[in-house]
Amino acid sequence: MRAKDHIDAASAEHWPVRRLAAVAGMSLAHFSRSFKVAFGVPPHRYLLTRRIERAKSLLRDTDMPIIEIAFETGWNSLGTFGRIFHDVTEQSPTDLRSSEQAKPHALEEVPHCFVRAANRPKLTIAVSEKRRGKSAATQGHETEVLK
Repeated sequence: MRAKDHIDAASAEHWPVRRLAAVAGMSLAHFSRSFKVAFGVPPHRYLLTRRIERAKSLLRDTDMPIIEIAFETGWNSLGTFGRIFHDVTEQSPTDLRSSEQAKPHALEEVPHCFVRAANRPKLTIAVSEKRRGKSAATQGHETEVLK
């Protein structure tokens, strides 16, 4: 819980698993296993969901430039932010901002914690695995077309 609380409080910070394990007072391997058992996802994936959740909120509720949102939510480059954001949400940051700002906000009376929980990205697999799956599906389709 201590490691999760630290991630929640400062998700933009650099949180390698070794640092989180030290915060929790556990060995690296034990911490990784325990975190996944307790929260259902590995620590890095949990950190990504928090960063994406925060970025979505900033895109929806502010007019900050996308590069500033990327840096404020913990990414070191706009390219990495855009690629991972698109892989997780299946929308670019610009497209998400446009679609979210065009909608009327009917949920303003709902507590923000409930809205955030409902809109939390569902990272059940690693982003790289998801990307590989899409690539394999595309290559399989191209092979069928060539036959």
